[in-house]
Amino acid sequence: MPAADPASAQRIIRSLIASRARILATVAVVAIATGFALHVAGHEDAGTQVWRVAVALLAADLAGEVLRTIIVDRHLGVDTIALVAMVGALALGEELAGAVVGLMFSGGAALEAAASTRARRELTQLVERAPHSAQLRVGGELREVPIDQVAAGDIVLVRTGEVVPVDGTVATDEAVVDTSTLSGEPLPVTLRSGMEVMSGTANAGAPFDVRAHRPAADSAYAALVRLVEQAEAQRAPFMRLADRYAGIFLPVTLLVAGIAWALSGDAVRALAVVVVATPCPLILAAPIALVSGLSRAARLGVIVKGAGVIETLGEARTVLFDKTGTLTVGTPDVQEIVTLGDVSRPEVLRLAASVDRLSAHLLGESLVRAAREADVALSAPTDVQEAPGQGIAGTVDGRRVAVGSRAFLRSEGYDADAVAAAYLATGHGSGEAHILVGIDGVPAGVIVLADELRPDADRIVERLRAEGIRHVALVTGDRASVAERVGRQLGIDRVYAEQSPQDKLAVVRALREDAACRPVIMVGDGVNDAPALAIADLGIAMGAAGATVSSETADAVVTVDRIDRVADAVHVGRRALYIARQSVLVGMGLSMIAMGFAAAGYLPPVAGALLQEVIDLSVILNALRALRG
Repeated sequence: MPAADPASAQRIIRSLIASRARILATVAVVAIATGFALHVAGHEDAGTQVWRVAVALLAADLAGEVLRTIIVDRHLGVDTIALVAMVGALALGEELAGAVVGLMFSGGAALEAAASTRARRELTQLVERAPHSAQLRVGGELREVPIDQVAAGDIVLVRTGEVVPVDGTVATDEAVVDTSTLSGEPLPVTLRSGMEVMSGTANAGAPFDVRAHRPAADSAYAALVRLVEQAEAQRAPFMRLADRYAGIFLPVTLLVAGIAWALSGDAVRALAVVVVATPCPLILAAPIALVSGLSRAARLGVIVKGAGVIETLGEARTVLFDKTGTLTVGTPDVQEIVTLGDVSRPEVLRLAASVDRLSAHLLGESLVRAAREADVALSAPTDVQEAPGQGIAGTVDGRRVAVGSRAFLRSEGYDADAVAAAYLATGHGSGEAHILVGIDGVPAGVIVLADELRPDADRIVERLRAEGIRHVALVTGDRASVAERVGRQLGIDRVYAEQSPQDKLAVVRALREDAACRPVIMVGDGVNDAPALAIADLGIAMGAAGATVSSETADAVVTVDRIDRVADAVHVGRRALYIARQSVLVGMGLSMIAMGFAAAGYLPPVAGALLQEVIDLSVILNALRALRG
């Protein structure tokens, strides 16, 4: 799964920019130190000349960057203020001030690059550990092949320490995998033969085989890598707004400098104003804080497409949840077996599961799983007939068994009144699924199943409200009785039940049109949720089970099987946005105060440049707080 070209180019460009900034900062530091040494040794002219040459070199480099901004971006960048300050310093004989401004600008760029690298660390690790080849078992031999040649059904060997390259099932007795990179869980997980293993996890035990479910390019981890690569290139609206504000700062700075010069007759005051006016807090704070939030979310098991998603999380007012597989476990479990005659509960379960083992229906899988957990031995059915979505019938140990809905049992010749009485005997209406079991033409029992809520779902609404979310709703295709029960259990504001994918789209659109509800977050896990995830202001996919389609259309993917990570993501977004705004306001406020002192003649250019460097460093360190919980 090689990284896409645009994302690789972005990383190369960032690396080159960081190297250039470090070189320029080194030039400034060496020049300042050399100039001071020459002054101390009594060679003032030589020391001043060193500063002058350094300022000229730094200004020439910066002039090229300003020209590129004018030509490519068609606007004057805020770098222009630093360029004006350095040229002004040369013109007024303030070479040391010019050199300090050069250090301030190049040093700020180097600090920003270092902070950005730190903030992106978790995302970079996700991309770098993506495997590019796989050990394929072909005809009893191992063959190393490019990862894109692995197809569904292939057997792949995963050696100790290697990253699992595909989604699939364990094809050996057991596997021990480390899921910490995706889920944040520190302890390895032991998987038995036939259990699903997710791409992107690592082998923490002996080598094992994986039977691929799908090509590597369609795996859940490949989708996450693509998501990270999109995050590398996207910019948040707040960051673009910061650029616009920074552009306004240039004419304001020149106006204040001009007024200071006109009132005092001292051009050095104007230079001092320009020196302290560079809007570095505005330029540096927003991207570092929001990218730090992006990396913090990744550490918690939530991969987002970019800093813009972090900003939307920070401003969200409404959260919509799908039910099955999102708020619930997604696999119904047997809750109760109600017998209607002389057949015992274990026998009802054994006969029903024996027939249903040949069905592909989800409820059939639940019956078989319950029988195995109860150590009930199953028999091989014969003469099996299935009506998809209705039920299945077959002969088990000489007895004719029918398992399914009321309509299915009636179609199998069962008395309608007896079937209705059996159905009502379980107290239908509480929201569970009811499977009727008939044996030799007589209703013998009802198996009650329920899709349990996730263990971490009980406080999700409370946590979201604590983060400032105003509206929480449930949007599900399930029956109203089931959906309303879940809504009451969790304290959800509104329930939209029996919603088709098209109905879900209409709900999301209606809420987005209401200014009091925007931005709207949609959380889901299945293919039927993909359209709603795509049109919401922010779509979050529960991707731990490898729901590739919904993951591709979503703006964020929860890689760990925990719904409370949604509340964590909202918290990270709000914290990152708050820190970004705080850094901008405080940093710009300090810069404007310094401008006032410089205009009044209390802050000479050199001192102003040093003060601005302190402000820049403070802003960067404050923005990095978004990395912490």
